[in-house]
Amino acid sequence: MGALLFNVTTAALMVLMLNGGLALVGQDTVARRRIPWTAVGLTGIALAGVVTQLCWSGAMDTFDSDPARSGWWRVVTSVFMQNGGLLGGAWNIATLAVIAALAEWFWGGPLTVGLFAAGILLPEHIDALFGQTGGSTDPRNFAGSSGATYFLAATLSAALLLRGGERKNTLLAIGAPVLGLGMWFAQENGHGMVTAYGFVLGLIVRSLCGRLIHPDRDLRQPPRTTMASLAGLVGRRPRQAG
Repeated sequence: MGALLFNVTTAALMVLMLNGGLALVGQDTVARRRIPWTAVGLTGIALAGVVTQLCWSGAMDTFDSDPARSGWWRVVTSVFMQNGGLLGGAWNIATLAVIAALAEWFWGGPLTVGLFAAGILLPEHIDALFGQTGGSTDPRNFAGSSGATYFLAATLSAALLLRGGERKNTLLAIGAPVLGLGMWFAQENGHGMVTAYGFVLGLIVRSLCGRLIHPDRDLRQPPRTTMASLAGLVGRRPRQAG
């Protein structure tokens, strides 16, 4: 029962932040936006990691972040290994693809990469700063992209809060760190704590880099290839010979 509740609350937190991201960029504008190539790249790396695991039995031992093993690269490569089984891996990759796309449309490609990298590197250092030496709040359990994805998603909630506007959006935004911290204290669920970390960094970045962020650029200068045109191309069926 405890494991089920853990999974349900973890999924609920992601759904909350996903809705916050859609509210931030405008759900009705998605079809008019450019293809998020940064998100495609991050997702492609994650898929390549899964293929590597399937083709090489030693991949996890080589690339995970087990502190019992040496290797400076592990903190990064472990993000693109998945250890949650078929459903867990699919969930991690799907949420990474969607959240990275929303982040790219709002933050832009370079900032998205930077914030995702922060989600990889910062949690363990913040843990050490607060004396969390007995274990990390990083939820990856030595592997998995969920920690960095929840961190990135929380930055969108922070930006939604600073934007202001409708009360429901404010509640949607503040709900991310509130639920996250509740999950951490009630379940020791690391996804909640990294959400709080990402939310704080999102507030800082949005406040300091506001002039560099242009989330409406696709609406003012429509790209040649949009999400709608791509969907139409994929959905087009070849004609059958008569």
